[in-house]
Amino acid sequence: MTDRNETEAAEQWALVNTPLGQPWSGRARYAAAMYFYKHGEMNAETLEVYRICSRLDAEDPLPIIRDRGVGKAWLKRVDCK
Repeated sequence: MTDRNETEAAEQWALVNTPLGQPWSGRARYAAAMYFYKHGEMNAETLEVYRICSRLDAEDPLPIIRDRGVGKAWLKRVDCK
């Protein structure tokens, strides 16, 4: 991975972890989730949860992902960071 790719991935990681409740934070998390989906690091079912939560700035998508039983690889990645 090049420095530019690493920088972009780090920026997207920060966005996908935008604190809940901030204005437009749901949309920022969804945009970052799309980045990870397009790079093969997130499945479509997990991305769909981020899409659903995108207009709900205070809604944490992770419990929904767990409840639906999707995105196990994504949850491992999130939990180990």
